[in-house]
Amino acid sequence: MNEQSLSLRLTRVGEQIPDQARLADIGSDHAYLPVALMLQNKIQYAIAGEVVKGPFESASRQVKKNGLSDKITVRLADGLAAIQPDDQIDTVVIAGMGGTLIRTILENGKSQQKITGKERLVLQPNVGERTLREWLQENNYMILHEELIEENHKNYEIIVAEEGSKIYTPQELFFGPCLLKEKNLVFYKKWAHELQQREIVLQELEKAAIPPQDKISELNEQIDWIKEVLE
Repeated sequence: MNEQSLSLRLTRVGEQIPDQARLADIGSDHAYLPVALMLQNKIQYAIAGEVVKGPFESASRQVKKNGLSDKITVRLADGLAAIQPDDQIDTVVIAGMGGTLIRTILENGKSQQKITGKERLVLQPNVGERTLREWLQENNYMILHEELIEENHKNYEIIVAEEGSKIYTPQELFFGPCLLKEKNLVFYKKWAHELQQREIVLQELEKAAIPPQDKISELNEQIDWIKEVLE
């Protein structure tokens, strides 16, 4: 993968960036996404934020190599601290991390007033999607679009949210409101596997000397939900 040939995951993330956006790519790694979008003339300006020095230096080289130093600013910063008011960012991408970490980045950014609630959020959690949806609901974001894709035998969810008030059911938070409506082949494959995993865990818990009833009840509920959507 490079700036000329993005992975399927990053390509799909890039498709959710509005035309001529002012983008903050948080945890940008090699800055492949903002560089690729700038080379396509799709975005106006970008911040590539990175908290680790090695990837920060790699992103800086990538931007310089493509002659984009005047259009993409690479910053060494923790999460949304990479954003400054003069950047006028309208779209935030946080991709390739766990949902809990993305949630923490958003929470810290909100408390530091780095995001106003008006930005489009394009999020790609590797795990922990439900906790992220819960945060979006609690902080007045509406989920506009979701995708579930498979690449290199791994599943990736993309969640796009903007300002808006919406209360989701527990099942919608668990599966994803848009994914629950679409139910593509990857969805069926993922949840058939998740069902098997949960049934194995449940059997083990029930064998425990003191079975954890709360966890068993939670798993039974989830198993019922999964069986229902797979019908």
